[in-house]
Amino acid sequence: MVKALDLPPWPLRRLWTAAAREAAKKQGWIDSRIRAVQPLGPEQPPVAHLAFTQAMREPYTAYAQAFLQTEDRAQRAVRETFDILWLTWDEALSSADVQRHAWQMLRSRVMARALQQDGHPDLRQAAFYTAAQAAITDLAERTAHIDTMAHFFDAVARLPQDQMDVIVLTHLCGIHPTAVPGIVGLSPAMTHTLDHHARGALSDLYLRNHTWE
Repeated sequence: MVKALDLPPWPLRRLWTAAAREAAKKQGWIDSRIRAVQPLGPEQPPVAHLAFTQAMREPYTAYAQAFLQTEDRAQRAVRETFDILWLTWDEALSSADVQRHAWQMLRSRVMARALQQDGHPDLRQAAFYTAAQAAITDLAERTAHIDTMAHFFDAVARLPQDQMDVIVLTHLCGIHPTAVPGIVGLSPAMTHTLDHHARGALSDLYLRNHTWE
């Protein structure tokens, strides 16, 4: 079927393997099914796809880890995104913007795996990993800070999706604002507007000045 449809076999194999593992199939069963398939040829993604994945792997993984906590889960979501993107590369190229097309694909894969709280992704665990919190030694102060940050990240998760993305990338993942437009596939002016509106929505929280460092 892969040959008949002229589909790249390697991303299909990885996607199938990931689905089998999520379905709790044993590794021996997975290996036997793979061995039953005719050997695959060399993995040769399009050069443009390879360049894109090399440029986006780090920010994509940082974004995914903000919601999925562990690096392993984040990397799996990113690998899955890149494999689906490879399979649909012609469609991506024909879209209005490849970066935007790919970003929306990543976000859908991450949100499908993220814990949910009242219909929103649960970002509260990020409160334990803030750089400011790590420097606090007093237990009572640390606990109070975590509680405040948990409320803050809960508010971030309730922002409109694009506003949430910009805040997470710049203020949680530490990505420079000038790099964000090329990651999310939006113009610098639009990204600035999203950040401005998000800050306004969050301005009533206790963290006003040092939140935006």
